[in-house]
Amino acid sequence: MKTLNIYDELKSNSYPGRGIVIGKSADGKSAVTAYFIMGRSVNSRNRVFTETEDGIKTEAADPSKLSDPHLIIYSPVRVLGNKTIVTNGDQTDTIYELMDKQQTFEQSLRTREYEDDAPNYTPRISGIMHVENGAYNYAMSILKSADGNPDCCERFTYTYTNPLDGVGHFIHTYMGDGNPLPSFEGEPKKVEIPNDIEEFTGKLWEALNEDNKVSLFVRYIDIASGKAVSKVINKYSK
Repeated sequence: MKTLNIYDELKSNSYPGRGIVIGKSADGKSAVTAYFIMGRSVNSRNRVFTETEDGIKTEAADPSKLSDPHLIIYSPVRVLGNKTIVTNGDQTDTIYELMDKQQTFEQSLRTREYEDDAPNYTPRISGIMHVENGAYNYAMSILKSADGNPDCCERFTYTYTNPLDGVGHFIHTYMGDGNPLPSFEGEPKKVEIPNDIEEFTGKLWEALNEDNKVSLFVRYIDIASGKAVSKVINKYSK
């Protein structure tokens, strides 16, 4: 698979929706993830990422403008022991709770399906990073309708063991703008990951469509020590 420039990928798509990147820094020292949200409606754009003890949650930038919290208020990032969970919805909590009961990432997601936002049936995209004793692996998942037909939920899981230095994978909800919105197709895209969190955060934010971008979260986890550093950018203020 060709390795893509993620900034060019984002610049070429005005509405990828929500997106997850997971990989390893070029120097091989950091496990890296990024998560962004975008919005077309006032309700979707009226959000900020707020940092929590172990990750982030979405909140209304202006609570008086919040018309429907369903599907837009959730915890995208949570940490369970040496595992970091990143998703585009409240399945973060499903994964956290069921893995805490010794179920696997894949088993946890069998209890969920695409979002109930007809006619889009937005895919649920999820990722999990496992950093332990200097070792690192990750997995990504997408739950989607069958080409817009809600009668079938298609489930795909991709696992990456001993990931390569400087390589990550990028999955997002939509192929582009439209009505209904066209769901992501294919396996996660292979992209380049730099060493520096400031560089990665800044260039990702710059590459996202100015009108539609809402919030961005980036985390670098030192594989040797497990220590994490995070960055958050919000377009709107609370």
